[in-house]
Amino acid sequence: MKAIAKYRRRAKRVNSLLCLGLDSRSGRLPSRFLQDEHPIFSFNQHILQCTLESICAVKPNIAFYEAAGAAGLRSLRFTIEWLRMTQPDLFTICDAKRGDIGSTSAAYARAIFDDLGFDAVTLSPWLGRDALEPFLERDDKACIILCRTSNPGAGEFQDLEAGGRPLWQHVARAVRERWNERNNCMLVMGATRPAELGQARLLAGDMPILVPGVGAQGGDIAAVVRAGQDSQGGGLLVNAARSILYAPDPGEAARMLRDDINRERMKGSV
Repeated sequence: MKAIAKYRRRAKRVNSLLCLGLDSRSGRLPSRFLQDEHPIFSFNQHILQCTLESICAVKPNIAFYEAAGAAGLRSLRFTIEWLRMTQPDLFTICDAKRGDIGSTSAAYARAIFDDLGFDAVTLSPWLGRDALEPFLERDDKACIILCRTSNPGAGEFQDLEAGGRPLWQHVARAVRERWNERNNCMLVMGATRPAELGQARLLAGDMPILVPGVGAQGGDIAAVVRAGQDSQGGGLLVNAARSILYAPDPGEAARMLRDDINRERMKGSV
């Protein structure tokens, strides 16, 4: 199954647009996992078992696993292998923000798609299409292109005007009109700027949009759903990490966030 179709099927099956940011940090693991042979993997298993009924996707940020050295990368591999065996319909995203010259991108694509086995990867458009071609040519996988991000300094370059419109809008149009030939592209739009998210939805049509920045980063769920849902009331992957991972009850935190998102979706369908 192609990756974006896999995402849509999972989202429909579990009635959820919630993406779990599995940004597990070795320094924040609860003490009960520290004696395990692979503490990060054990923590990930626990969190996933608590939240699977509420999520359409999982998005580990590879930086936190790299920071833990070889043990962290083993835990990432074990996590994705375990999901392939137990939850094969769950959409998996490697948050790596790759983008480099062709031969380097080809190596990154092999590592993320073929070795680790992810369905999708986040990518930087800064070097242009040719740098991302090793990813874009994989019509079985999904390419999630950074467009307008949620960090405070995002506007320093992303909002610069070029040809009468901000740079990030050129990215959105390029992805939809030229880069998405294989229907395997998505965009990243930050939750903290819902007005721009709404503009991106108009530019992107029904292309799925990954939206980080709710939960601990303060993005407003109602504004995100109103601005970002597609013509079918879906097309979003609303990402939350710390607000679920380190909640007293991660399963309940995920269920509540899923239900909050769905309530806003229902308002839009009335």
